[in-house]
Amino acid sequence: MRDTNRVMSDRLKKVDALRESGINPYANGFEPRELCADVLESAQETKPPDMASLQDEAPHFSVAGRVMAKNKMGKAMFLRLRDRSVGIDPEGPKTLQIYAKRDILGEEAFARLKSVDVGDFIGIEGPLFATRTEEPTLMVRDFVMLTKSIRPLPEKFHGLTDVETRFRQRYVDLTMNPEVGSVFRTRAKVLSHLRHFFEERDYIEVETPMMHPIPGGATARPFETHHNALDIPLYMRIAPELYLKRLLVGGLGRVFEINRNFRNEGLSPKHNPEFTMLEFYQAYATYEDLISLTEELFSGLAQKINDSEETTRPFGEQVIDYARPFARYTVRESLSAVGDIPAEVVADHQALLDYLAAKGIEVDAKTPYGLVLMVAFDALVEAKLIQPTFITEYPVENSPLSRRNEADNNYVDRFEIFVAGMELGNAFSELNDPVDQRGRFEEQAAQRDAGDNEAMFMDLDYVRALEYGMPPAAGEGIGVDRLVMLMTDTHTIREVILFPQMRPE
Repeated sequence: MRDTNRVMSDRLKKVDALRESGINPYANGFEPRELCADVLESAQETKPPDMASLQDEAPHFSVAGRVMAKNKMGKAMFLRLRDRSVGIDPEGPKTLQIYAKRDILGEEAFARLKSVDVGDFIGIEGPLFATRTEEPTLMVRDFVMLTKSIRPLPEKFHGLTDVETRFRQRYVDLTMNPEVGSVFRTRAKVLSHLRHFFEERDYIEVETPMMHPIPGGATARPFETHHNALDIPLYMRIAPELYLKRLLVGGLGRVFEINRNFRNEGLSPKHNPEFTMLEFYQAYATYEDLISLTEELFSGLAQKINDSEETTRPFGEQVIDYARPFARYTVRESLSAVGDIPAEVVADHQALLDYLAAKGIEVDAKTPYGLVLMVAFDALVEAKLIQPTFITEYPVENSPLSRRNEADNNYVDRFEIFVAGMELGNAFSELNDPVDQRGRFEEQAAQRDAGDNEAMFMDLDYVRALEYGMPPAAGEGIGVDRLVMLMTDTHTIREVILFPQMRPE
């Protein structure tokens, strides 16, 4: 195979030759009347004639797309054309077949079409006929060069399979692996469903700052930047939570935001430093109300993606059922019911430390009981939560923004939802006591001073907002990227983000 630089050099010469002959290799203004799928659908509705029966007055179609294959046969030529309408469905057509004949097209035009390369964009006009194998084929009566491709596409029999190259050069990935586009069409459908779901329930969509003077709303390490005009440090937001709750203070009782968050953390199949979240807040609601709302949201989304009343979706070897109600455990119940830790061990701080140590999970003996519970949960429970499951009653130590449970103030009114071993959402009845909130911030600040880079900063303005009074409320954040992974049976987050963060080449 010729070196890429040689191929590119040859194609650049073709660009020069086209310009010298008065043809713009990057023409504009061609408007196709049909998509390739429209042409193929027309062939299903009315069987096209064979080539010998094709009449001059036969209806003409006008399409445009990228040439994906080319087969020259002396005085005739077959091309394969792809546009946005074909190749996406794994079981559907990949391309539209194009046929050109020198006697019909003319010597000069046929020679120009022969110089077209795989990768070029062209516009075609002509009638439809069926080949001897009954494949619908468009006869070229006229064509126009729209975009000359300089760099060759990967060789067709091997395509683009290297994962790093696929994510780094998503434009080539989408070209060579058009089924990848179906993932992002499903992603768009997910986002559309989320918006309509909340709009129908009297929520309003808002936008909050992406650069914060004080990062808050989550325990995460932020990206730092600097505003030159104000000469102040700023942080890319790790969550919009504290701004959205300020809006509850201001009287906007139901708000949601589909937002980008940025966390200066590692990369993994479940984590990207830049990711999309849905966050919503409702005045006069509790976390119990949001459990019901979340079940309704997930179940309806599965039906939307299925385009039916069916609530199951495949995920790897599992079949996930989003039918209501979902399973539900407290943190402590899950350690016994799912993690197989004896209940009496779960209830005893030292016994739980000893149990974890015997499992090879070392925890500092000074770690508070609530945080030991969470270490045990992360290690022995989370990965086993395959079907949609709510985990409730989190310890107050790792829930600095949640309302304390009135029956036991060592725990908070909070839940997380897990599916396929992944956390999908986090919700709680909101803490609206400004004195308690200030104390929680002070505890977080002490942890930060002790070296915890992910502990929250003190946000005095947020405390001031609570001092004006925030109505009782509940709020939730749902990871959109992970939700799309579930709905598309995709097992790495980079597959559902068009341009994921990559190491430098």
